[in-house]
Amino acid sequence: MRPLPPVSPLILALCFGLLAPVVQAEPQVPIRLDGQPLQPTWETLADNRFATILELTEGRLRLGDDAARPEPMKPFLRHSLTTGSGYEFSVTEAGRYRLLVQTGEDASLRLLPIRQHREPPEPVCQPWSGGAVQVPVTGVFEDGQRLRDAYSGDTAIVGNGQVELIPAPGSDGLLLIEAADLPPAPPRDWRNATVYFVLTDRFANGDPHNDRSYGRMPDGEQEVGTFHGGDLKGLRGKLDYLAELGIDALWISAPYEQIHGWVGGGDDGDFRHYAYHGYYPLDYTQLDANMGSENDLRALIGEAHARGIRVLFDVVLNHAGYSTLADMQHFGFGALREGMAQYLPARWTRWQPESHENLHAYHNLIDYEHPDWARWWGKDWVRAGIADYPAAPSVLVDPLQGSLAFLPDFRTERDTPVGLPHFLRHKQPTRAVERDGYRVRDYLTEWLTHWVREYGVDGFRADTVKHVEKATWAQLRDQAEQARRDWSAANPADPMAGEPFWMVGEVFGHGPEPSDYQVNGFDALINFAFQTEVAGPGSDCLRRAESGYRQYADLLARHPGHNFMSYGSSHDTALFSAEHGGDLTRQRGLANALLLSPGAVQIYYGDESARAFGPTGSDPFQGTRSDMNWDDHHTPRIAALLAHWQRLGQFRARHPAIGGGTHRQLSEAPYAFVRQQDEDRVIVVQAR
Repeated sequence: MRPLPPVSPLILALCFGLLAPVVQAEPQVPIRLDGQPLQPTWETLADNRFATILELTEGRLRLGDDAARPEPMKPFLRHSLTTGSGYEFSVTEAGRYRLLVQTGEDASLRLLPIRQHREPPEPVCQPWSGGAVQVPVTGVFEDGQRLRDAYSGDTAIVGNGQVELIPAPGSDGLLLIEAADLPPAPPRDWRNATVYFVLTDRFANGDPHNDRSYGRMPDGEQEVGTFHGGDLKGLRGKLDYLAELGIDALWISAPYEQIHGWVGGGDDGDFRHYAYHGYYPLDYTQLDANMGSENDLRALIGEAHARGIRVLFDVVLNHAGYSTLADMQHFGFGALREGMAQYLPARWTRWQPESHENLHAYHNLIDYEHPDWARWWGKDWVRAGIADYPAAPSVLVDPLQGSLAFLPDFRTERDTPVGLPHFLRHKQPTRAVERDGYRVRDYLTEWLTHWVREYGVDGFRADTVKHVEKATWAQLRDQAEQARRDWSAANPADPMAGEPFWMVGEVFGHGPEPSDYQVNGFDALINFAFQTEVAGPGSDCLRRAESGYRQYADLLARHPGHNFMSYGSSHDTALFSAEHGGDLTRQRGLANALLLSPGAVQIYYGDESARAFGPTGSDPFQGTRSDMNWDDHHTPRIAALLAHWQRLGQFRARHPAIGGGTHRQLSEAPYAFVRQQDEDRVIVVQAR
């Protein structure tokens, strides 16, 4: 078959896949101090992420386009970096400043003053000698009080303002000190939450009968982007495992119905990329058949609640899923080019490329200008750049109305009422109902909050937050709160009845600082800075996390109600175990750095067992979504690693002061700090 040229920007863009990386050189950001150009030396932190240290005297710092009217730049806050943008910062205190620049699709910059009184950025980590450790506890615990090391279970009596304990073998010199006679459990605090993020399809298979729903098939090769069989029933069977880790919130990939077929994966179209991750929505009102039944969902949430675990849904408001051959054939939208049907089998989704083609080539069969694309979402619902649909600009030009990875962009900003999309009006089953006067955002928020009202979903992790208007997020939150109240009234005996709804957002590249997203529906944002700035150094020894811990605790103390969620591994950035060569000592260190950090934290499934990077094709992020390594848990080395994570997780779960309390370093040798919130207080020591 002779390939035909693509007919629209959407088709060209689909050839790159949702998560294909954009290779960028060092940032080209003009930097001037009082008009004089500075020549920074850039350090590469990760793909498209760079840092430099600026030695600044007092004056006016200018960043970006010299011709642009400069906007004021605030320290610590993330600022978008687009063509023609410029920022100005008044340097009132000479010293060293760290400039972080994210290039590529979500370009941004942040300026962080480096406080001159801080310790050197990389304190030397010394191995523990193995002996007893004397810890100063004056002002925290009283003489005569019995304390316990939660790691080893050993106890000691405070005398002369100190206590002596021997760290347990295999603890890397760690002491987790608490009162031996614990007072009644203090109220739970979301700032101390331990959230477990799982891509359900890659975690545990509870029902093999649903593995090939909608005709989805394995590819018989590396299975990079296919469905692997994990489901809600499988998750339910692992709730005791999560409870042993001290987990109090479970974030699951979006379980509602996804596109049925596949698109070409990666730059090279070298694998079939299905929506196993939940980011290609088709029908928000139905569970995806691969995930299981509504009874499975109800049982999962009920049994999670019984164990003190809240369930968060991943949700997408920014975009719909791509069109696929399978969905075109099943739902009857779109059209093939004249004469192209001869190149398709009876079931279109089984199409195979010719030897000289890759999996992107199926677009050559499709007539993207045909009027039957009105039978899909329709021009009133999405920007897609096909047929009579409006085109979407790049997100670099317009983050709100631009197309992210060329996905169909929902027109959530419009105030014009719309009817249901054609395919949803005729789809069975669906709960989508035509509503008089509803705008696009009204349908989406009603559909998403249905899961809260009917099943008791406790919160949302919101995807691609900066690409949707803040008012739409605020509307989703308001409706979710009402849905939560309705569910609580209907289920008064549930352990979570009466708890407020919780919402955390992904604003890619955002750090721990407050922002106005948190007055528009969000309780917290994901802290992207932790992975690059704290997780690595802190996994070497906790002393190297001290400046980050102090900053985080100070932000929480100065901004009541503020929160953020830190992580060490992610499906969209990097897998910690892969970044550190599978070093189990560093993986234990990640547990220390993450689970002892102020603010909410997120464990990515398998962090606790050093899950390895998987097959990835031409999309390097796919390898971060490998199958959970359950078989490794029976090996002595991984079992010991898992036990370490469990001890720390249980310690954190008992003490809200760890995530929400004040932070004060007690001593340098041994390195020790105290966290205190009201009557809850703990001391953490690492004798290194």
